[in-house]
Amino acid sequence: MSDNHVVKQIVDSMSLDEKIRLLAGRDAWHTQPIESASLPSVMLTDGPHGLRKQEEGFGLNGSIPSTCFPPACLMAASWDEGMVGSVGSAIGEECAAEDVSIILGPGVNIKRSPLCGRNFEYYSEDPYLAGKMGAAFIRGVQKNGIGTSLKHFAANNQEKARMSSNSIIDERALREIYLKPFEIAVRESQPVTVMCSYNMINGVYSCENGWLLSDVLRDEWGFEGLVMTDWGAMDDRVEATLSGLDLEMPGPSPMNEKKIRKALEDGALSIEDIDKCVSRIVSMVMRCRNVEKKPYSVDAHHKIAHDMAASSFVLLENDGALPLGNGRYLLIGALAEKPRYQGAGSSRINPTKLDSIRDSLAASGMAFDYAPGYDAETGSTDDKLISDALRVSEGKDAAIVIIGLPESYESEGFDRKHMDLPSGEIRLVEALLDAGVPVIAAVLAGSPVILPFRKRVSSLLFCYLGGQAVGSALADVLSGRVNPSGKLAETFPLSVADTPCFGSFATDDRNVEYRESIFVGYRYYDWAGKEVAYPFGYGLSYTSFSLHSFDVRKDGDDVAASLSVRNTGEKEGEEVVQIYIGLPGSHIMRPVRELRAFRKVRLAPGEEERIEIRLSHDSFSYYDTELQSFEIEDGEYIIYAGTSSRDLPLSASIRINGRKEAHGAYAERGKLPSFESLFRKDVPRIKADGGITLNSTVSEVLETEAGKAILAPIVKEAEKAYEAIGGDVRTMMLSMLRDMPLRALSMNSGLDVQAIYEALKGYGA
Repeated sequence: MSDNHVVKQIVDSMSLDEKIRLLAGRDAWHTQPIESASLPSVMLTDGPHGLRKQEEGFGLNGSIPSTCFPPACLMAASWDEGMVGSVGSAIGEECAAEDVSIILGPGVNIKRSPLCGRNFEYYSEDPYLAGKMGAAFIRGVQKNGIGTSLKHFAANNQEKARMSSNSIIDERALREIYLKPFEIAVRESQPVTVMCSYNMINGVYSCENGWLLSDVLRDEWGFEGLVMTDWGAMDDRVEATLSGLDLEMPGPSPMNEKKIRKALEDGALSIEDIDKCVSRIVSMVMRCRNVEKKPYSVDAHHKIAHDMAASSFVLLENDGALPLGNGRYLLIGALAEKPRYQGAGSSRINPTKLDSIRDSLAASGMAFDYAPGYDAETGSTDDKLISDALRVSEGKDAAIVIIGLPESYESEGFDRKHMDLPSGEIRLVEALLDAGVPVIAAVLAGSPVILPFRKRVSSLLFCYLGGQAVGSALADVLSGRVNPSGKLAETFPLSVADTPCFGSFATDDRNVEYRESIFVGYRYYDWAGKEVAYPFGYGLSYTSFSLHSFDVRKDGDDVAASLSVRNTGEKEGEEVVQIYIGLPGSHIMRPVRELRAFRKVRLAPGEEERIEIRLSHDSFSYYDTELQSFEIEDGEYIIYAGTSSRDLPLSASIRINGRKEAHGAYAERGKLPSFESLFRKDVPRIKADGGITLNSTVSEVLETEAGKAILAPIVKEAEKAYEAIGGDVRTMMLSMLRDMPLRALSMNSGLDVQAIYEALKGYGA
């Protein structure tokens, strides 16, 4: 009997009440069981860089111990699909051991700005790299029978007002940049579920966007699974059902159950509409319910976390100070004892173990003195801490300085205000340099930062957030036992004012205008000719490589690019060969070049390897806004090969036949077009009507007399509770609360939102 037939039998056996109940969760983390149909409840839990399983309750309560792998920001720097797949596989094993059916990840949202507070959970500013990393992670998890939830679909690129903002994006940018990583992941890996984002896209909430969830995701890309809401993202349950949204989380949802029944009575919904959603939920449960539960090796998974981190740290500067020799060293930095190894918010993992940097260096046999230098919680310092560090540095060959962003600087729920490191940490580093102390700096942060001392230090490692094995991984890289091979998956600009979305990111306006269109990250910096601190794809090694003998030819429908890579240094190492494509003289606005393929190659000293990288038809395409499809523009394309977006020593041209006429906005190089010209119709801005609705934010309601009378006391109590929690959780929850729409208030508070809303309306709002 086929799986589809079994699913149909189960659905047909269910009563209408059971079907409606199944459309929302049983609680925060489980689907509804249907006893009459022998359909069990399955569990979904947060991820994505580890298993965050809460035994009970909702919110950011304590979770069971699990391996804290490096977050996506570091995994992407590996440029290694196989290694990312290994992390996914290990997480799948831990899910199986804990009876978890769906892990909520990966997140493949584009890093539109380095200020996004949740960038540590995302892979890249480039859609191709983000899509490939996400697809590899999904394959790794799902080979264990566990499902993934590809998120947040789509255009969720800031934390400010993420539950109520309207992402206004022209169709070409939406297709080429913001949807492309989801498309790659769906086509290559078929995640079991896709999670819709909170925000609106061009005036329509993601959860009820039929074009997005049905036309594009299912009909065009061939997605076969279930679509669920992010937690509390449901707006109009009836419209969402018609649009292809299956499961509402968390649950239960009595208010929406009533709306569905009424829609069925009125004819706005049919039983066939309900059955479509129910069938997909049943299919998901049937697929994930019989996973074999077996223990996993904590030590083996810790080793995977170590290997992932060690191979992904990015060496930004090195005058030969690394790897370390047999010198006399000073280790400085409170983060060496209490490393920051993951981000804050719903992805926070309770690690099975944690390697501190100080302990790991000592265990490696290295002799050193230690000074804290600054406060780990704030990054602040004082004269005594600095003078102590300078005193201990006397007679040392170098100071190994561990610095980074405190948890309060970046988190889910709010965006960064700037790109600076804590001023105390900068003061410490510069005091050492001014005293003539050679500095080897290692930075722990989830996003790019401004590094004012970058050309003065002897060596500079950017470690992102390294997971629970960050200490032992860093010790191995510093000592040379591991040769760093990480490459930046995002550009490090010289200032936040240089970023393409500066002025239109995380403002107080609910309309978020993506005025830079397709020019995100390196696409913008290269097109505008802007100097950057470190380009996309950049990263040094303890050895050296040469690329030569580049050849490009057509091979059927593909283009085959081949070249030789040689390790010209004295250490074994890995190089990431990157392939970019450009079309000079295009009739539409285009980036100078775009990443279209990559390959990571490991070579022994003196070893050479000939590699071939194939470029598909899609590699040459752009989105034609008039034809509303991906097309190829006729022309002489240039294919570049190198090791970063700005280090491309090899190039070759090839004629690609395509459309003689390309439709889309044109822009003079370096000059962004007017925002209005990017749209075929009026710019889809939303307007406040002055009244209170369930989509009004808490801040908007509090500005009214009704809000001050009815909602203000409730908000005050909530704020008092968050204040008592303290730390980054307090900051996150307070930031989210005032930007939250009324309809989402019940998600973790138990409030009767409908009663509050009726009271507000009754007050005269």
